[in-house]
Amino acid sequence: MVDIKKEQERDELHRAIWAIADELRGAVDGWDFKNYVLGTMFYRYISENLTNYINSGEQDAGDTDFDYAKISDAGAEEAREGLVEEKGFFIPPSELFCNVNLKADNDENLNETLERVFNHIETSAKGSSSESSFAGLFDDFDVNSNKLGSTVAKRNERLTKLLHGVADMNLGDVKDHDIDAFGDAYEYLMTMYASGAGKSGGEFFTPADVSELLTRLGTVGKTEINKVYDPACGSGSLLLKAEKVLGKDAVRNGFYGQEINITTYNLCRINMFLHDVGFDKFDIACEDTLTAPQHWGDEPFELIVSNPPYSIKWAGDDNPLLINDPRFSPAGVLAPKSKADLAFIMHSLSWLASNGTAAIVCFPGIMYRGGAEQKIRKYLIDNNFIDCIIQLPGNLFFGTSIATCIMVLKKGKADNKTLFIDATGECIKVTNNNKLTQENIERIVETFANRTEEPHFSHLAGYGEIAENDYNLSVSAYVEAEDTSEKIDIVKLNAEIKEIVAREQVLRDEIDKIIAEIEVGV
Repeated sequence: MVDIKKEQERDELHRAIWAIADELRGAVDGWDFKNYVLGTMFYRYISENLTNYINSGEQDAGDTDFDYAKISDAGAEEAREGLVEEKGFFIPPSELFCNVNLKADNDENLNETLERVFNHIETSAKGSSSESSFAGLFDDFDVNSNKLGSTVAKRNERLTKLLHGVADMNLGDVKDHDIDAFGDAYEYLMTMYASGAGKSGGEFFTPADVSELLTRLGTVGKTEINKVYDPACGSGSLLLKAEKVLGKDAVRNGFYGQEINITTYNLCRINMFLHDVGFDKFDIACEDTLTAPQHWGDEPFELIVSNPPYSIKWAGDDNPLLINDPRFSPAGVLAPKSKADLAFIMHSLSWLASNGTAAIVCFPGIMYRGGAEQKIRKYLIDNNFIDCIIQLPGNLFFGTSIATCIMVLKKGKADNKTLFIDATGECIKVTNNNKLTQENIERIVETFANRTEEPHFSHLAGYGEIAENDYNLSVSAYVEAEDTSEKIDIVKLNAEIKEIVAREQVLRDEIDKIIAEIEVGV
């Protein structure tokens, strides 16, 4: 049962956070300003997280009045090595968020102070096992950008407001173990920025309802998994949903992802930290997944969830090495250069564990187009890798109204059939977008799990039926749409027409009488 009071408080907090974030940006475009707000939230979080970790240890040892934020940098230095090993980073007391914020009003060189602090955080991890998790993490937090102001004084004024504003966000206290408050607020802000950013927003963030559906589909019957992977991970919302759906520590060996956009890559790593995923539990890489995959040796993955970019260009057969790549070669053909969709599918299939499931959002065109794409679909069906195709409602994603699909892949299917689900009606309208409710998600997942057939909603198609359809995987080819047009009673309609004609004749007669009387009078 939903705790209404808790939800109301949560909504109130969200509105307050957005109001602060929106006010801070001033004349700066929200999309441009997001990195500053989200980066500052991260700075506050790791400062409080580190302080609480140290304070708890000292207080447990008997020093109940100890406060790391109040000791000297020299006094803290001896703990540096151990903290980097345990937490992945080190921040001296003077550079903690609370202390920098406290002095911000009187710091004429605040931009330089922040630049130095961020550099120190990143360099503290150098040479350690956490180096890759922190390297370049603050690259998009440009303290000298003209976006913040035309002069140093104006930039520092905005930076001061930024620190104070984030400090005022009611995110709870880390020591109260309300860590999810930071992660929740971060996800909420990303949703708000994405909703106002058009196409760009859709490229870096998958809505929470779609993320939940993909994860639920990929974890049916499971209480834990070994690893989760997203080959186009964006800001990491899909990866993190696995832990939310299955529970804390249910992802035993961590979160893996790859993202080509460096800004989004940084947002993803920050997102991991803010959701209390330790540096040793995630591995996010920045590169082109299709031509330079970074997780050879980490595969196979028990869960793969992804919303890759739709129909983007890629090297394809311009790169003669790719046809021999073990990820793509089994199909005997490469995805078209102008449409990389099925290259992501083949990549995911290759890295999927034998007991695993991949749930991938797809552009609908790949389900019916001919040429190389048809040959790849034939390979997937002939080898019984496609478990389910789900047609989603339109307008679920930021920046596009396209009605997308979900392809579910498995290597160890119990039968040689493919389930088709028409979920185009499973949504409610919220402002400008559609949204999947919990009831919508439950219906889709239950139908998927039980592989049930329901008129106008789902159909279990055998190999022969799909082959006869030339490997067309469009849901509409297998699930007949319900006829919602009004049924017409011909007998009744004829009677009504006869009555109307009769009434019309009576009226004509009446009009003729009137005209005749008028003519006599003249």
